[in-house]
Amino acid sequence: MVKIVIVEDDPMISDIYNKKFSDSDFEVFSVASGDQALEVAKKEKVDIIMTDLIMPKMDGFQLIEKLRSGEFDPKIKIVVTSNLSQKDDRDKAIELGANGFVAKSEYSPSELVAEIRRLTNQFQEQQKNEARANTPVEYGNEENSKDKKKILIIEDEEIFIEMFNERLTKEGYIVDAARNGAWGVKEAFRNQYDLFIIDMIMPAMTGEEMIAKLKLEEKTKNIPIIVLSASVEGDVIRRVSKMGIESFFIKTKITPSELCREVNKVLG
Repeated sequence: MVKIVIVEDDPMISDIYNKKFSDSDFEVFSVASGDQALEVAKKEKVDIIMTDLIMPKMDGFQLIEKLRSGEFDPKIKIVVTSNLSQKDDRDKAIELGANGFVAKSEYSPSELVAEIRRLTNQFQEQQKNEARANTPVEYGNEENSKDKKKILIIEDEEIFIEMFNERLTKEGYIVDAARNGAWGVKEAFRNQYDLFIIDMIMPAMTGEEMIAKLKLEEKTKNIPIIVLSASVEGDVIRRVSKMGIESFFIKTKITPSELCREVNKVLG
């Protein structure tokens, strides 16, 4: 059972969330402040901390900083749920160490539970991928050798993530996914990847902004990039092509098998 700490200072909202998450088989710890959340994190093996940004005494940003200070389990996932959904707020939360950001006003309590469940499944899949990446490769085992190739898909539409992830995983690649641009760049800098697949239109950071950041960083500047876009605009294609990408595709017109063939070509 997934253990979740819900940090919410409004008693009525807290009660609603407590019931909704409990009914969906989460083990829930409801707290009203960041200090209380830290106390639970010290005593319990917590999977997720869901926090608002605006809270008394310790705001959500300060809570994220505390949780990522080295005193707490780094495997704890932090999901911000806030009505402060400006780009700067999202970027700051991700940069401090949050694993996800949900605009609370856009979700009913039931929809929020479903979104946290989706993120939980994603986090668990990422952990499996990391475990596979750290598994020693047996000499002469071509299947395991190919497993070392890691791909980061930066895409916010679930259907495309699922389709491309499934096909590339069957081909033997390790695939991680990031649902917004700032998070994707952070993952790219934090982990080691062999290829990036980037959607041009993303929340928190555009495709062009991501590519520019990746090409400036020593660790990522030489990692190949495949770009996906929902539309074909000549000036956009020209700009990103000059930035040193490998290929550009209209994502509604490329099949998972075609993308897989391109990935095989790029990665040799």
